[in-house]
Amino acid sequence: MISIALLGAGRIGQIHGRNIASSKRARLAGIADPFPDGARALSVTTGAPVRTAEELIADKAVDAVLIATPTDTHADFIDKAAAAGKAVLCEKPLDMSSARIRETLGRVGKAGTKLMIGFNRRFDPNFAALQRRLADGAAGNVELVTILSRDPAPPPVSYIERSGGLFRDMMIHDLDMARFLLGEEPVEMFAFGSSLVDPAIGRAGDVDTAAVLLKTASGKICQISNSRRATYGYDQRIEVHGSKGLLSAANVHETTVTFAGAEGFTADPVQNFFLERYAAAYRNEVEAFIDRLVDGKRISPDGNDGLRAQMLADAATESRATGKPVKVG
Repeated sequence: MISIALLGAGRIGQIHGRNIASSKRARLAGIADPFPDGARALSVTTGAPVRTAEELIADKAVDAVLIATPTDTHADFIDKAAAAGKAVLCEKPLDMSSARIRETLGRVGKAGTKLMIGFNRRFDPNFAALQRRLADGAAGNVELVTILSRDPAPPPVSYIERSGGLFRDMMIHDLDMARFLLGEEPVEMFAFGSSLVDPAIGRAGDVDTAAVLLKTASGKICQISNSRRATYGYDQRIEVHGSKGLLSAANVHETTVTFAGAEGFTADPVQNFFLERYAAAYRNEVEAFIDRLVDGKRISPDGNDGLRAQMLADAATESRATGKPVKVG
């Protein structure tokens, strides 16, 4: 039985805590959060005690920590957990600074710590099945990857102001997925961004509508489309076009029921919230982390994946600001 401590009992922490507690191969060793209400509520649900982060990291009975705290605390907690010999599953991003990420990865490497980064979309059943078929050669040689990711509505401007920007906050998931599907590292990027949804987002220095083009050394291309507004729900789609054909993963609807009448076909709306859409992905992510702690195999996505995605997000931010392509690598 793997003993996992949870740092952070906010929206994502609640999901992770319940998933750890419900796993047949793990126990939730404790919950830490400076805001006690969330930690106490999760404690009531799971039976895990509320303790401080320092206590949990120092506890020799704890095998691993799951970090779901604010972004600006991630690297510090990883450093402390690595020094204490704990394995780590950390929500993305590892840090907003690529330089800081490199420093932490150096400490993780010296400590021999197992570090997994929470790019949960890799564990979505639909996207994971697409990637497996792609790896098996179903589409042939990859030529063009298309990723669409659009939120139902923008977050509050107060969140935007501390988010690091759309490319680092929202698109970083898609940039990781691009690497996951291309099978090669992008070497060049060009990004556009506009504030079309909410003028206040533009005044805060960010964009709410964006598109990027990525190109690998062999010429494979990926196009990513992001928007902070989709009136029809949470839009999450992928296409991979290759020499043998097209693999695609469509949106997940509230039900599979459709109606056909004189005016055409209608279907129920797509799921409207990321916690609902990716519920299975979050469960699978925790189970994959436990798998790697049990079997000792290489963790993926790891700290280097976190760094690579952050570098791409940095490049997109630079390209959008300068209006020029940016080399990556």
